Amino acid sequence: MIVRIWHGRTQRERAYAYAAFLAERAIPDYRAVAGNLGVSVLRRDEGEISHFLMVTRWASEEAIRGFAGDDLLKAKYYPEDTDFLLEFEPQVQHYRVLGSDGDPPV
Repeated sequence: MIVRIWHGRTQRERAYAYAAFLAERAIPDYRAVAGNLGVSVLRRDEGEISHFLMVTRWASEEAIRGFAGDDLLKAKYYPEDTDFLLEFEPQVQHYRVLGSDGDPPV
């Protein structure tokens, strides 16, 4: 399994609206891709800025290609993101899952 992590920042006053957009548009988009094993959205407020992490789990690199295209580390953005985000980070991070839910470490 591969975990894909995207980071974005928005003004705190726009954070609830951005979270609603993610729930209505982005999360269903991720979930519709074959090989997506789950989506989590995390939020941390820091002063007037809200940080979002989109943490998705994928069965394989091929499954990620079905969502992101051939450049696996390139961040995917939606047109609506221009209404919320302070910048557009060009890449995401990938981690291979070696164990979870009480599995012994590999």
